[in-house]
Formats: sequence, C-alpha cells, structure tokens
Amino acid sequence: MSDLSPMARFGDLLACDLRDVTTDLGALDSRGFWVVAAGFEGRTVCARFGRVITAPGAAGHDWHGPDRGAWTSSLGRQEYMAGVRRIREYIAAGDVYQANLCRVLTAPLPRPQDADIASLAAVLERGNPAPYAGVIRLPAHGVEIATASPELFLRRDGRTVESGPIKGTGRSAADLLDKDHAENVMIVDLVRNDLGRVCAPGSVTVPSLCAVEPHPGLVHLVSTVRGELRDGAGWPELFEATFPPGSVTGAPKSSALRIIHALEASPRGPYCGGIGWVDADRRTAAVAVGIRTFWIERTAPGGPVLRFGTGAGITWGSDPEREWDETELKAARLLAVASGVHETIGGAGR
Repeated sequence: MSDLSPMARFGDLLACDLRDVTTDLGALDSRGFWVVAAGFEGRTVCARFGRVITAPGAAGHDWHGPDRGAWTSSLGRQEYMAGVRRIREYIAAGDVYQANLCRVLTAPLPRPQDADIASLAAVLERGNPAPYAGVIRLPAHGVEIATASPELFLRRDGRTVESGPIKGTGRSAADLLDKDHAENVMIVDLVRNDLGRVCAPGSVTVPSLCAVEPHPGLVHLVSTVRGELRDGAGWPELFEATFPPGSVTGAPKSSALRIIHALEASPRGPYCGGIGWVDADRRTAAVAVGIRTFWIERTAPGGPVLRFGTGAGITWGSDPEREWDETELKAARLLAVASGVHETIGGAGR
C-alpha cells in the first residue's frame, strides 16, 4: 500500500504536516500556507499545512495507470456533437453568446491499493510539464488531484489580482481561427466584468490580449486581466465574483451554467474548478483553472476510478465535428501519459 499521507506540491513548493481543513474561504485571509481545491459545482476544501519547503523535482513511487483503451466518456461523439448543435440553437435564440461543453473520462484503477496521485503528478511533470502543475493529496477528505494546468485562474500579490483566461486551441498557430480570437475577446470581457465586481473602480486593465502560447502538443490564445482589490474584499468576495472561471463556463455566465447543467451528463468535480495555493502571511497566491486535471474517486460505484475532463468553447461559428476533435486533441497526450504510453504518440493535450 502506498503512503497516502496528506501533502501538496506546486512547482518547487512541497507542503506537508497538515494542520487544518475547512470549507470556509475566509480562512485564506487568516495565517499560514493553504492549498485550495474548489470543485466546479461548489465543493471547496482549504487545507493549511505547517511545513513548506523548496524541493525541486516531483517524487513518487511507480505509477500504474489504466490501460489506454479502458477510458469511457460521459458523452460519446454523437452526443457531444448534438450538444454543440443545441448550444448553437441557444445562441441563435439569444440565450447565450458562448458556452463550454465538457465531458468526463473515466477508467478503473488497475491497482487501487497502490494508486498514489503524487506518483501520477510526477509522471505528468516529466511527460507534460505545465506552468501551474500541482498535486493535492488529502484522501481522508476525498481530495486526490493531479493537474497539469496551463491556465491561471487567480494570482494575488497583496491587493493586486490577475487572471489569465485561455480561449483558442490548435495544433499550431496556423490552426487558430477568427472564431478563436473572437471567443478569447468575449471571455476577456467576462473576466473584466467579474473582477470589476470586486476591484477598485477603474483599476481593471488588460495588459495582454490573445497572445499565442505554446504547450506540449498544441498552442493556446492567452490573455491577461489585472485589477486592484477594493478595500474590505478578501477571498470569499473574490471567489463569489469570479467562480467558476469564465473561460470554462461561457457568456453570460449565468446562462451558460444553466446550459451546462442541462447538457452535460456528469459533474465536473475538480475539473474546471480552482486548484492552487495561498500564502496568507505573505498575501500571495496562485490558483489554476482545473483543466488538464486527473482525480481519483475511491468511492465510485464498482470500485476506485481515475477521472479526467476535456471540453471546448462553443460559439455560433463552431463546427460540431471540429469541436469534438478539439476535445480529443486536448485529452490524447495526457491520457497516454497517465497510461504510460505517451512516448509512442505525437502531440496533443489539455
């Protein structure tokens, strides 16, 4: 049986010696070093660790992942394409401008007693490095998450807060369409409005718009939105204003969330939520959007499983087959990494 003691790692920061666990986001404004796992549907776990060290390089026992052919999807190809067409009908009716449509992939764990999410995180670090990679292991609290996220949800430095929404995906920059740029601008406007609800008037800016950013197997369009928190605003107010992340919901957000609930066949869980760390003493933080994220669910019917999410933003200009292909592109490399066969394929992942 693997050692499943509580821990978290983000980059070179290794946290251990668990002290407190709470669902209260207000704790992030108190003292100490916290890790955050905020599920898309609202379940949030905040854990304070007593010891944080710099420890370059992820460590872990051997990872025994699912067979590459063992994964099943909450939405099949035809169901997903039908969902894309349905969202286009919502857009035509004026109900929404854009909505994300996602699916959750599931595979049984071949050796659940030896399945350590930190070992999977180490494999991901080698096979699919990412700027906001991390792992949170809190088995007693139902949190075993490994993320290779490329996307910043919230960064804080004192009162300055920043978000880095991603919209637009292709195998190369040449694959990016006008639709991708329009979608990015649309979501930037949504994030500006979200931050505007909790930042000082006139402080929200867009330092970077639609920058092309390379990642293993693909490129993204990434923008930066920044603001200064108003007096009296802390983590509860910041999450209330911005969560779930706009890049994985749609615009308007409230309408997109209703459509997501109607069309998606499985809860997203940690996927598309917020995963990261908060140093309450230094008033700094980095919380990623939970994309390119795996999680273990040990209480699933039929036995422990590994889950992974993938999706795409749907606009009026979306082609159903192309959107399905995008979800495949975003998943392929990461599923191969988790199955131990990523050296045998070329490119893809999100």
